[in-house]
Amino acid sequence: MEQGIPLLGEKFPELEVQTTQGRLKLPEYYAGKWFVFFSHPADFTPVCTTEFVAFQKRYNQFKKLGCELIGLSIDQVFSHIKWVEWIKDNLKVEIKFPVIADDTGQVSGRLGLIHPGKGTNTVRAVFIVDPKGVIRAILYYPQELGRNMDEILRMVQGLQISDKNRVAMPAGWPKNELIGEQVIIPPPKDIKNIAQRLKTYQCFDWWFCHKKLTEKKGGKK
Repeated sequence: MEQGIPLLGEKFPELEVQTTQGRLKLPEYYAGKWFVFFSHPADFTPVCTTEFVAFQKRYNQFKKLGCELIGLSIDQVFSHIKWVEWIKDNLKVEIKFPVIADDTGQVSGRLGLIHPGKGTNTVRAVFIVDPKGVIRAILYYPQELGRNMDEILRMVQGLQISDKNRVAMPAGWPKNELIGEQVIIPPPKDIKNIAQRLKTYQCFDWWFCHKKLTEKKGGKK
């Protein structure tokens, strides 16, 4: 069923999927956890292989944030299994997260993962989903450009810190050119709050205040 790209803030669609680790129901299977759902164009392709290795190399870092990984392409499950086996045998990396076999294209259709100009291959998409099953971030990459997994890790960590502390992250956080690893205080809701903000926080002006967090890493809730 064609649906198109979901919007930020919407619930991740309810799906029952076949994976390399059995049938799963999403987002129910990850209830109470963050998860990164990502699609790749095809098994046994060079860029996708480097991406899977990169995701696996950081899998423990994702898990420390209470976040799981799950991949997808329109290949059949036996292709996924063989490819994962090839990666283990030849690159000495064991892929431990599940990979969805969407050979019917139904899941990709629900999520808008097939670009009309790219044939039947799925695009390089990333959905970051929170413990309530809400889509918090979406990334789309062209086929010729592999993803930056450290950026995806940074996004999960930043979203968790934002939720817990009600703050925003500056560009390049935690290495911003103006305030380093500090975070931005949301704008005031009324005039009365302005003077107190200037006393409480470091500010370039009343609308641009920031502070240092004692907790630098996100984690399980």
